[in-house]
Amino acid sequence: MRTHPKTVSRARKAKYLLRLYVSRPTLKSKLAVDNIQRVCEEHLKGQYDLEVIDIYQQPVLAKGEQIVAAPTLIKKLPLPMRRIIGDMSNRDHVLVGLDLVRSGDASG
Repeated sequence: MRTHPKTVSRARKAKYLLRLYVSRPTLKSKLAVDNIQRVCEEHLKGQYDLEVIDIYQQPVLAKGEQIVAAPTLIKKLPLPMRRIIGDMSNRDHVLVGLDLVRSGDASG
């Protein structure tokens, strides 16, 4: 199953609002930041805002978003909202989570 070109192009024209919740400057947090920045620059250049939030420095924000694990990426916009947990190293999982490709199309 392939993604219809209009589906991908519509998604890419939307402004993405992303929040990445991390846990202090750990290796896993740094890896998550680097990985999501790379994906955004390759697939959403100029069409995204990425906010990195340390759950220890801003616990109220983490509590409000019901963050139970870090790193966690929340795609606030475009809707639907999505959550991706982990260091963002599974590129296919991140692309599907950001609605840039459909499930099953990521590695094909």
